[in-house]
Amino acid sequence: MKLDFETDGGAAGKAAIGTIILQNDETLEPEMRTVFPDIAVYHARIPSAPEVTPETLKQMEAELPRTAALLPGGATFSAIGYACTSGSTVIGPDRVRDLVRTVHPAAQVTNPLSAVMAACDALGVRRIGFLTPYVADVSAAMRAALEDHGLEIASFGSFEQSEEAVVARIAPVSVLDAMIEVGSDPGADAVFASCTNLRSFDVIDKAEARLGKPVLSSNQAFFWHLRRLAGLETSGMGPGRLFE
Repeated sequence: MKLDFETDGGAAGKAAIGTIILQNDETLEPEMRTVFPDIAVYHARIPSAPEVTPETLKQMEAELPRTAALLPGGATFSAIGYACTSGSTVIGPDRVRDLVRTVHPAAQVTNPLSAVMAACDALGVRRIGFLTPYVADVSAAMRAALEDHGLEIASFGSFEQSEEAVVARIAPVSVLDAMIEVGSDPGADAVFASCTNLRSFDVIDKAEARLGKPVLSSNQAFFWHLRRLAGLETSGMGPGRLFE
């Protein structure tokens, strides 16, 4: 028998968020689920190298339109994010936006680098303690991008790892210790821990309690900015002062 049916807005009837995630990222999706319990979130994986270098990051530029096209064509996306802090630095936020919009022209587009800049602006932060897992040349490129935005680096520390699989396995307690060490500089208004593969959600509130200042991470700022661009409530949806 042929059955009757009616239609509605689907799972994305309220809003749809798209994310372009690195093939080797193991952290972003588990942390993202806690911030978007009420919204349809769709993921597409972009090919990425096991090691993070300026050369491997640049390779993702050609893949961005193809990966953006893998997001559901029937959904209307309020916001789409390219989930790579270092990749956004090397490719450039404007270039990332333009490439994604070749496929989804109406979507707001962000990335973790742009998101943390917006978060610093929202919190009135100008001097940061900067923590990365990256090798020196990747960290230097990101530092330059932050400084170009008008931010000052009061202190800096890195785990100096190039392998994504190693970064994803850095224990949260080590991330917390690094946040405290880098953020203890009295000249730092806040701490920024970069990289979507670095696990931060379990320690952001602990670090803020110890330091008495805001603590930002790539994933936290990225999710906050996606919700903000989509016109969604941010208060209480994630860890840290950013979500207050």
